[in-house]
Amino acid sequence: MLNYFMVLLGIAFAQQFEVASIRPVAQGETRIDIGMHVDRSQVRFNFLSVRDCMRIAYEVRNFQVIGPEWVATDHFNITGKLPVGIGQDRVREMLQNLLADRFQMTIHREKRDFSVYALMTGKGGLKLPESAADVGSGEGEKTKAALDVKATASSAGVYVDLGNGAWFTFAENKLILHKLPMGRMADLLGTFMDKPVVDMTSLDGSKNYDMSLEVTAEDYRTIQIRSALKSGITLPPEAAQMAELPTESLTAAIEATGLRVEARRAPVEVIVIDRVARTPTEN
Repeated sequence: MLNYFMVLLGIAFAQQFEVASIRPVAQGETRIDIGMHVDRSQVRFNFLSVRDCMRIAYEVRNFQVIGPEWVATDHFNITGKLPVGIGQDRVREMLQNLLADRFQMTIHREKRDFSVYALMTGKGGLKLPESAADVGSGEGEKTKAALDVKATASSAGVYVDLGNGAWFTFAENKLILHKLPMGRMADLLGTFMDKPVVDMTSLDGSKNYDMSLEVTAEDYRTIQIRSALKSGITLPPEAAQMAELPTESLTAAIEATGLRVEARRAPVEVIVIDRVARTPTEN
């Protein structure tokens, strides 16, 4: 009985958005305002899937979210008003509660073995430059007041502003990453490789680096397909098969930075979605 009342007490005091709106995005709708905005009074998540929201709420990577296929392919626009006096550091907790409440979601955690790439420092040492301070970027109080993550895409390629001066582009046979710690670089590299990438470099996580990788036109096309599939885009089977092709120029470009990737199996904690409603409850 005591445990039952403790659960009720936890639900009663769970931090919630003061007001929250969830709007499904129509299938086939083209968007250019993909991303999220967080400031002292509100949050906006544009064109994000449930898996995207899980990744933000629980600070995990895409492959660590196990659930129905639609949680990666259905997209939603979500807005929420922060209660007065509640800081941005509580947004993840509020997003977890929003998913549980409005999508009727229940989850559990477990360990599963995955085939991954371990990202390690090469024998010759790291050759990546540390990121220089962004002159005139307005860092400081402005970046503390708001966080914007935006993505734009066209036939020329993809540009993603990760906020606080960090960004990456994938265009014209090049992947360029700016002002990112090694752990975040590993996560992003996993988006473009055939296996997730896990940071095992033991480098200082407080340091940011710049990376520029150039690949062949053939590998660029393969990497585009991998990225699309991992973003939840449905492609014809013949195109999806191309994602399995080797991309040796990408591996060689990584090695030129003083890093290397090694295939291995590793236990990784995942979040398994036991139940989730495809249609969220009314606003």
